[in-house]
Amino acid sequence: MGLSNLIFALSLGIAGFIFGRNVLRIKRNIQIGVDIDRFDRPSLRWKTMARVALGQSKMTVRPIAAFLHALVYVGFVVINIEVLEIIIDGLFGTHRVFSFLGGLYDFLIGSFEILAFLVLVACVIFAIRRNVLQIKRFVMKEMDGWPKTDANLILVFEILLMSAFLLLQSSDLHLQNLGVDHYVQAGSYPISSWFLPLFSSMDIQTVYLFERGLWWFHIIGILVFLNYLPYSKHFHIILAFPNTYFSNLDAKGSFTNMASVTQEVKIMMDPNADPYAVPDGGVEEESLQRFGAKDVNDLNWVQLMNAYSCSECGRCTSECPANQTGKLLSPRKIMMDTRDRLEEYSTNITANGPESKDGLSLLDDYISREELWACTSCNACTQACPLNIDPLSIIIDMRRYLVMEESAAPTELNSMFNNVENNGAPWQFPALDRLKWRDE
Repeated sequence: MGLSNLIFALSLGIAGFIFGRNVLRIKRNIQIGVDIDRFDRPSLRWKTMARVALGQSKMTVRPIAAFLHALVYVGFVVINIEVLEIIIDGLFGTHRVFSFLGGLYDFLIGSFEILAFLVLVACVIFAIRRNVLQIKRFVMKEMDGWPKTDANLILVFEILLMSAFLLLQSSDLHLQNLGVDHYVQAGSYPISSWFLPLFSSMDIQTVYLFERGLWWFHIIGILVFLNYLPYSKHFHIILAFPNTYFSNLDAKGSFTNMASVTQEVKIMMDPNADPYAVPDGGVEEESLQRFGAKDVNDLNWVQLMNAYSCSECGRCTSECPANQTGKLLSPRKIMMDTRDRLEEYSTNITANGPESKDGLSLLDDYISREELWACTSCNACTQACPLNIDPLSIIIDMRRYLVMEESAAPTELNSMFNNVENNGAPWQFPALDRLKWRDE
């Protein structure tokens, strides 16, 4: 094993270690959430993951974006086979270690090149849509600053990596044609052969250095890209699968009830129940449970995973009727704020201990009450999300906190609550007067 192989192995090990540490950090952050059982109906969950994450079935609502995204997605998956060969070559000093596959290898290399070219074209189109066409969902206020930069950085990453891959292939092909030792005759080059004239005037040593430089740029670029993912919205590449697997399978519009409140209501409705009776197990001090959610640690772990899975595509916001009518609410911002607050919350408890408080919360410091009460709870955002993310569940839990902990509902709702309490119905008329309209 030569010096270059040792450097490569060290680079690969360091990149793998850093990536693994960041994945564990995100896993720990997700586990801050309240426990919830999402392990039921495994068969249906596998089918949902295969259909939504692998098959990208919800992307097809917007066919142009779906086609371009499919190119990038398929290219990302398939070209990784070539990355596997590059890693083996880098570790053991071989060159095109899979060339023994013969005709199949030629087909694979040709397919990789075509896909790389299509990915490059798709990324250029995505960049034009985002920065030139100024599509509304890409230029909303919450996309200012880092979110816009993050989206463009990924596109630049992809364009550079695909360009480097094609030029690497072309320089390799040129060295093959010259019969240079170590460069075995293998592969099919339908795209990179276009660039052969670039090397015709170069001497062998220059082309060799060019090829080696591109090889290192390509593989180091991939390792940098890998370690950028945990800090980017593009971590959805990995989280899309568990996020759809653990998504809510119940009918949209079906809301959860708090077990403690449900038990109290059952006791109230049961004429034979003794509200003062001691439980069979004796008197136990119950841990205080907050009604609803004020901060990220009040949300469940699936909701926190949703926040990390959000790709900030804005489909939810573009479908939101409240947002369309000029209200402050943006479901995408709800998810972005949840993720940002979770990172801040995690940083604080890591530095100062799990009981440390930083004086901030998701409610008010990130998400305003105006945003929460603008929601019509129509579930358009959940239906539109390509990854089955559920912004509405976070909104409802935060509303629940406002109503049950702070009694801070809007006036219209407070009037309805009072009517239910006093009249047994949301209307202001007592039960005896409800049918008087038929005598008028």
